[in-house]
Amino acid sequence: MSRFTNPWPHDAHRVADILRWKLAIGAPEPPLIESAPDTPADWLALAAWDIAAPPEAGWRVVWLGHASFLVQGAGASILIDPVFSDHCAPFPVPSLRRKVRPPCSIGDLPRIDAVLLTHSHYDHLDLKTLRAIGSATPVIIAEGHSAWLGKKGFSNVRELPWQKSLEAAPGVTVTATPAQHFTARTPFDGNRGHWCGFLIGGAGCALWHAGDSGWCGAFREIGGRHGPIDFGMIPIGAYNPRRIMKAMHMSPEEAVRAFEETSCRRAVAMHWGTFALTDEPMREPVLRLARELKRKNLAPDRFVAGRVGEIWQVMPSVT
Repeated sequence: MSRFTNPWPHDAHRVADILRWKLAIGAPEPPLIESAPDTPADWLALAAWDIAAPPEAGWRVVWLGHASFLVQGAGASILIDPVFSDHCAPFPVPSLRRKVRPPCSIGDLPRIDAVLLTHSHYDHLDLKTLRAIGSATPVIIAEGHSAWLGKKGFSNVRELPWQKSLEAAPGVTVTATPAQHFTARTPFDGNRGHWCGFLIGGAGCALWHAGDSGWCGAFREIGGRHGPIDFGMIPIGAYNPRRIMKAMHMSPEEAVRAFEETSCRRAVAMHWGTFALTDEPMREPVLRLARELKRKNLAPDRFVAGRVGEIWQVMPSVT
């Protein structure tokens, strides 16, 4: 069976590097902002009636924590990388316990028209959550995963190669966008499935979920093909130690560069404040994001770090 690779040159870490990091061998990489609080994202309760139906115009975007979103528009309700479990691991690892609970229960969600899965890591693909949503719910995932999900009991799975599109619901088009990352569920299945972001089009708007990605040449390509993008969901966390994480997770400064190169009009930060996956204080990504926006003279409301459960409205741009 073939394995997927990243087309851009980048540094690669070894298993020995991971072991040295986890065993605390050698000096730790200090945070860039030593005073940053190590506290999770703020939280808002999300009422079922607030998301009971898609809006009549534009889109509603709801952050469910980490990389999980509910997006609603063009008559459809779509989940992206939903994780409602207490741990993002194959078993309850204390260090990977959720630090802030979801803003609602799965039972509070509306009828879901499709679930988009960017890749197979446990903090993005949670089988317990997917089964609770329903094994017959349409799933769209990066290529290489459909047979595995079929064996897990999911009966409506479609794969998307990079830059290919399909209709997720009437009037809603989904396109897989490139990313620089990797996949694995066990030590034995590395890169058997691909990874991606998703561009969602409908109701006169373009939304983009970046998935997991290190900085790479894909972002300028995405902006050139699909920009301007009305609303982005861009990761800013899980970046330290850089010697290990640089190839797979962007720093906040790189996330701002991705925001610019993909021609996003607005964006919300994700992949921070929910699980403590890496070494940086949980609030450092937000502080670094704000500092970089200020350095680049970008309005702070263009790329925000919100609260779990927060809602953003996205309307078609007036040209």
